[in-house]
Amino acid sequence: MAGERMASEVAEQPAVFDSLVARAGDFAEVASLIAARKPRFALLAARGSSDHAALYAKYLIEVFLQLPAGLVSPSTTTLYGARPDFTDVLYLSVSQSGGSPDLVAATEAARAQGALTVAVTNTPTSPLSDAAELSVDIGAGTELAVAATKTYSATLLSLYLLVDAIRGGEGAAVAGIGELASAALAAPIDEAIERFRGIERVVTTGRGYSSATAAEAALKLAETSYLSARAYSGADLLHGPVAAIDESTGVVAVTSKGHGGAAMRDVVSTVHERGATVLAVGSSASEIPADLRIDLPETQEEVAPILEILPLQRLALALSLARGGDPDNPRGLNKVTRTL
Repeated sequence: MAGERMASEVAEQPAVFDSLVARAGDFAEVASLIAARKPRFALLAARGSSDHAALYAKYLIEVFLQLPAGLVSPSTTTLYGARPDFTDVLYLSVSQSGGSPDLVAATEAARAQGALTVAVTNTPTSPLSDAAELSVDIGAGTELAVAATKTYSATLLSLYLLVDAIRGGEGAAVAGIGELASAALAAPIDEAIERFRGIERVVTTGRGYSSATAAEAALKLAETSYLSARAYSGADLLHGPVAAIDESTGVVAVTSKGHGGAAMRDVVSTVHERGATVLAVGSSASEIPADLRIDLPETQEEVAPILEILPLQRLALALSLARGGDPDNPRGLNKVTRTL
């Protein structure tokens, strides 16, 4: 049946989360090695959905560890031959498959230039794991659907456990995350499906940690339902792109309890006044002006993205089917994308 693989893997996520939390000790071991090296800043290399997970990790590193963090452009190494001095740099390579040649090459180069390289991947026997000095297994199990679901959310949780452990935490904020995930997956989305099935242009937006959710939601809607979907930070949206929003636009506003969600209220008010169909998703969805809401369980703000994406994965799946597509076989896509 169309979408069967994606639906099955979406449903697996609570169990995957429980398994990851039970393995917190594995992340603590790697974290202790990282902490002992006392990195002066962090860089993150990734592509696709993993790039959105890396954005989430950037916030974790800068807030939890008080270290500067940035997203790498692998092509500076693979296409232009750049070899910066990476002495005392924590270099995290995030890849579900661990097979993208550019990430492998960039990781090898960073290690040769003095970086402490760490692979975060769902394939512990991958070339990326071999290239890095340290590695962590996100343990989501084999993913057959082209659209990443369980591997994306498991990457978020893995990065949380790793960064929290580096600062000396024990993952207290994600205790019971599997149960909360089950509740998030049970959130009603029927009205959102009906209102969004005829919309061709979607903007997704969030602030802070939830910026990663907005980016991943736009990708899921584009690759499964072929929607013209674009993600913006709530701050960037008001710096120009808001001019293109009107009655024909669907807006997915990711807003959970915390500083990022509070900063979204004026943003959502502005796009709502322009006539857009606004879907608010998160633990503070009821607090902002919107046409549709998906309310989620409240967590610490830094944990919210692990739950926020779950109903949006379901929405992407359902919209694809409602529009006559098959999210398990999106046109022109393969499970592993090999870039140079």
